[in-house]
Amino acid sequence: MHRIVSLLPSATEIVCALGFEADLVGRSHECDYPPGVERLPVLTAPKFNPERPSADVDREVRRIVGDALSIYRVDTGKLRELAPDVIVTQSQCEVCAVSERDVEEAVAGWLGERPRIVSLKPYRLSDIFADIERAARALGQPARGAAVVGELSARMDAVAARTRRIRERPRVACIEWLDPLMAAGNWMPELVEMAGGENLFGAPGEHSGGLDYDALVASDPDLIVAAPCGFTMRRTLEELPALAARPGWAAMRAVREGRVFAAEGSQYFNRPGPRIAESLEILAEIIHPGLFRFGYEGRAWRRAA
Repeated sequence: MHRIVSLLPSATEIVCALGFEADLVGRSHECDYPPGVERLPVLTAPKFNPERPSADVDREVRRIVGDALSIYRVDTGKLRELAPDVIVTQSQCEVCAVSERDVEEAVAGWLGERPRIVSLKPYRLSDIFADIERAARALGQPARGAAVVGELSARMDAVAARTRRIRERPRVACIEWLDPLMAAGNWMPELVEMAGGENLFGAPGEHSGGLDYDALVASDPDLIVAAPCGFTMRRTLEELPALAARPGWAAMRAVREGRVFAAEGSQYFNRPGPRIAESLEILAEIIHPGLFRFGYEGRAWRRAA
């Protein structure tokens, strides 16, 4: 038995997929899947209001980071009370979730045996698989990691095998943040290609970066998929009208042909864990509806325009 604290939603999903849900003793404020993890004590909180509009969130996060501060609080007292032997966190992005540095600071003053810190580093699709296997090794069950990765790979390869035969590959713009506008990077360009699309912005393995609105309009994408980091589909649909009101929006092919989509960024695309397979299937269903019907429409994605 372990005593595991997960400070990252995707890490919680990885731990559970590996069969260690019963060993979880604490979670982050964002860990909400699989159902039942909500019972666990919450150990983190943001220093900003994540429910504010995109521009306000971006401005506040930049202010905090500019002051060389962490944007999350870790309840060090409660963490110590829980006495974990393994803490799973990440070092990929200090804005998206509690970082390895935050955890190191939280346990710096502990006496006696300190917990093992497992830091996930997902930049590309292969890194997500490597993180699953890294977590499995840390928990003493490497075979489980290999099994989970094998199942996910087979499921995703089945989608990619079908799209490889497609000649017409729609040009896709994936939006990671609405204000300021950002293009999805990291593993998203790979998913778009596997789903049978041509990714227009964002580079595989690189952080999501700024997207010039005029460049978006000039690219005239066939599809636009908005899945902002940490946003539900409902919230994305609420904020999209502000973007759609800008000059040139209505002239884009994706808008004219009704192929602008809002997707569940928080639950799928922004979580580099086991549900990366669902993320690919969602994209495939959006990009090639005549070829894929997985049943995600309405609950994971919706047509916005």
